[in-house]
Amino acid sequence: MTVNAILAFDTSTAATVVGLTVDGVLCAELADRPQDGERPRHAERLLELCEEALTAGGLSWAQLSRVGVGVGPGTFTGLRIGAATAQGLTQAVGVELAALSSLEALALAARRQYPQSRIAAVADARRGEAYVACWEPDGSQTVEAQACAPTQLAALLAAGEAPVIAIGEGALIFRQSLESAAISVPDSDSALHSLAGGTLCQLAASAEPTDGASLIPQYVRRPDAEIALEARTVAND
Repeated sequence: MTVNAILAFDTSTAATVVGLTVDGVLCAELADRPQDGERPRHAERLLELCEEALTAGGLSWAQLSRVGVGVGPGTFTGLRIGAATAQGLTQAVGVELAALSSLEALALAARRQYPQSRIAAVADARRGEAYVACWEPDGSQTVEAQACAPTQLAALLAAGEAPVIAIGEGALIFRQSLESAAISVPDSDSALHSLAGGTLCQLAASAEPTDGASLIPQYVRRPDAEIALEARTVAND
């Protein structure tokens, strides 16, 4: 019997998030979330969590219909690990590949919970910046994924008629700046601030398939290492 089995994962943040749906039913939703100060464990845990999800769904790799992967924006190392894993799996298993916006996946649950509000997904971009994207109540995306400083973030999101709710780790970090601009941020323990495997699978189900060669992480800005190298080069000139 043929099933529509979708395995989706995201490594854009410190967390490694995996989900599995079979015929639209969520069978597994797993995550490895390092504590403060701990390093991400994408390389060690991603395939392990994928295998755990398949076991929970009673499936083998060969029974997958599609693999979805979050392409950011997010950490450079995490995105590269996720993309490489997705490319390797689709080549080995021969299934469809779907590229997913990590910020859109983060925003999905909040958009359903607050259908009359603008939803801003805000991730920690480090270096005192945030990655942000925003969706209107009608589902249209009015702020494309970008990196910005907290002062720019508040101004960017305040421009609109509907009330704004900001979710994600970046929203927690920059809560003061956001709330000073009348942008609401849910309580720190709200599940809306964390990316979930189920929403990744939902996006993967409706996404246009792509091929491994066309899978490009959404870095948004240049890598820290590249910027540091340029600074050293300029200093030595």
